[in-house]
Amino acid sequence: MRCYVYRSARHSGTYIYVSSRRVLEVLPPALAERFLPAEPVMELVLTPQQRLARESAQQVLANLLAQGFHLQLSVPVIPLSAETSLLQ
Repeated sequence: MRCYVYRSARHSGTYIYVSSRRVLEVLPPALAERFLPAEPVMELVLTPQQRLARESAQQVLANLLAQGFHLQLSVPVIPLSAETSLLQ
């Protein structure tokens, strides 16, 4: 399936995969309000076997088919001091 990946200009590390270049038309209004403006990152043909850095290709495809988009949120950053206290 052909899909398009956009990066949120507002939220670092937040991406959305969409099945159409017309991003505004497939996003629910509340999500569009928080995510947009968006910057195009890439266009790709996604297969279930494909490896993605942080997402399951099968899950992305399922979301694209069901709702027309897949939202990839940024990874939370743990401060070094908090990480060290977790190890103790």
